[in-house]
Amino acid sequence: MSATLPNLAPSHGFKEKAKEEFIKALQLTIYFGTWFCALAFLAATLLDHRPIPLSIFGFALFKAAICAKFMLLAQAAFPIKVNEKRGIVSSLLLESLIYLLVVLGLNYLEAGVHGLIHGKEFLTSMTEFGQSNPLRVVAMSIVYWLIVWPYLLMSGMTIMLGSNATLKILFGDKPKSS
Repeated sequence: MSATLPNLAPSHGFKEKAKEEFIKALQLTIYFGTWFCALAFLAATLLDHRPIPLSIFGFALFKAAICAKFMLLAQAAFPIKVNEKRGIVSSLLLESLIYLLVVLGLNYLEAGVHGLIHGKEFLTSMTEFGQSNPLRVVAMSIVYWLIVWPYLLMSGMTIMLGSNATLKILFGDKPKSS
């Protein structure tokens, strides 16, 4: 038996669905943004930038929003499915690699469009992604996968246990008001 991420509002209208998608995008942007800002801060300290420019954090948050949208597009094309017999990890390992490839491909397309905007050729700009360094692209892919993997595991837990049970496991019971 295979479970998929439930549609949170099958009977809701367009406005409610748009609101839910916005909230998912915002949550994923905050998650990615936290990681990307931490990595930007690490990079700035490794390069001994003083003072640390705040613009790197803005760029990290912008990139997080783009990656969140790419991730949501990948989920729309390849919904998260968990096979109860195989468990969450086994079920999601291949999907995590598919999501990685989708996001990587979209990043290449983004580089091509960015080049077009700046008057360069599309294909040339695509090949300049990752500074045209295959090792850099592999390193970025590994880091991106390590960022996406916990998100997918959390999504798998939510599919298997439900939102309330997952939140209870992670954060405990809500305090009871008297």
